[in-house]
Amino acid sequence: MTDIKETNVKVGNYRWVICALLFFATTINYMDRQVLSYTWRDFISPEFHWTNNDYGNITSLFSIFYAISMLFAGRFIDWLDTKKGFLWAIGVWSVGACLHAFCGIATSGILTGKWLIGFEGAREAIATVNKISMITNVSVTLFVFARLILAFGESGTFPASIKATAEYFPKKDRAYATSIFNSGATVGALIAPLTIPVIASKFGWEMAFIIIGALGFIWMGFWVFIYKKPHVNSYVNKAELAYIQQDNDNNPTDAQGLPMRKLSFKECFQYKQTWAFAFGKFMTDGVWWFYLFWTPAYLSSVYGLPSDNSTAKLLLFVLYAITLLSIIGGWLPSYFVTKKGMNPYAGRMRGMLIFAFFPLLALLAQPLGTYSYWFPIIIIGIAGAAHQAWSANIFSTVGDMFPRSAIATVTGIGGMAGGVGSYLINKGSGVLFDYSDMTHMKFMGFEGIKSGYFIIFSICAVAYLIGWVVMKSLVPKYKPITDY
Repeated sequence: MTDIKETNVKVGNYRWVICALLFFATTINYMDRQVLSYTWRDFISPEFHWTNNDYGNITSLFSIFYAISMLFAGRFIDWLDTKKGFLWAIGVWSVGACLHAFCGIATSGILTGKWLIGFEGAREAIATVNKISMITNVSVTLFVFARLILAFGESGTFPASIKATAEYFPKKDRAYATSIFNSGATVGALIAPLTIPVIASKFGWEMAFIIIGALGFIWMGFWVFIYKKPHVNSYVNKAELAYIQQDNDNNPTDAQGLPMRKLSFKECFQYKQTWAFAFGKFMTDGVWWFYLFWTPAYLSSVYGLPSDNSTAKLLLFVLYAITLLSIIGGWLPSYFVTKKGMNPYAGRMRGMLIFAFFPLLALLAQPLGTYSYWFPIIIIGIAGAAHQAWSANIFSTVGDMFPRSAIATVTGIGGMAGGVGSYLINKGSGVLFDYSDMTHMKFMGFEGIKSGYFIIFSICAVAYLIGWVVMKSLVPKYKPITDY
């Protein structure tokens, strides 16, 4: 490994170009995922006669597909390696995103035998079908299939991104780089409500899926020409390469100096480090998805502010704008490593402990919400920023502990655990909210659906501290995997 001090040239910044590519991929990912959320109620439902339950079935099945796919996506990325693996992932999810647009034509073809009639022709043909239940069942099935393809492709996003980050950044900078590209999730959430409804109203809901989905194909063109391994990339100078490889973990060797073999899928489950990462994801991923999926419904149910209300739009915009503060979360562990002399894992866990205390504010969301809806929105925004900061660091713990050849695999395992946690909290929330609303349940001074939200907010508040304690118990000190 070349020592940084031995080079007489300034350290280049090409690694940040790679980080920017990952940022845009994450932004596109979240926009593709949200097209259905912003079109189903006002544009799709009138055509296919969907109910809330139909939409709920589609979204919950997407969560399950995504969780299962994550288990294998990481292994797939490690097998194909970063460049080809990411190309396949974003290619598949972009195809899946665009497929949604043709569900209307397919529904028309199945029910009326009319296929080559265009989007408008499909709407007219479907309108002539007398059996509404048939229209609903067929269309829901087709959308579930499209969501399956979308979930399968999107499951490769984070394993590939974390692997690319490990290839282009030293351990002390990985959390910061991850926080930057992970902020694409927030940017996507900010852009989606400003663009998707406009496209759908002017050009039809089908074009919203096609236009947003096509962004992935454009990104693929940049990825093909820009991404190469740093040691063979002519845009990475010697000083930057030395900086990237300062941990000397790019080609781990055994006691005899021979290249280490790759960890098998089964072997990854034998390490406490894998279970620590998976449990942390299981406890916390669902919190983010709860805030993302249920905050609009919360404003509508508790405050009577539907999603198309200008006040509701302002509140959601402010919420996600606050979430952008999560970038600080990637910088903090670097400070502990550089200024305090801590090893990367210790610095990361110190930062995660700090971030785990901010979600406790959610305990006050419902009580303070009795005074103004601004209080829960600001609190959810802070909790969301803390989650994204936590997320950037928990992803980076994989690179701290595992060889690069296993990073995507372990990331996928943790992603699956996070997907299961997301399904449980979101499905459980729906059941609890319906029950509390219908029975006028009373809890801690709240009644009806407000009591249900107070319970879920409380669970979200303590999830991070529980996750941190278990992770710290399983892996109390920095212990990279070298005994394989």
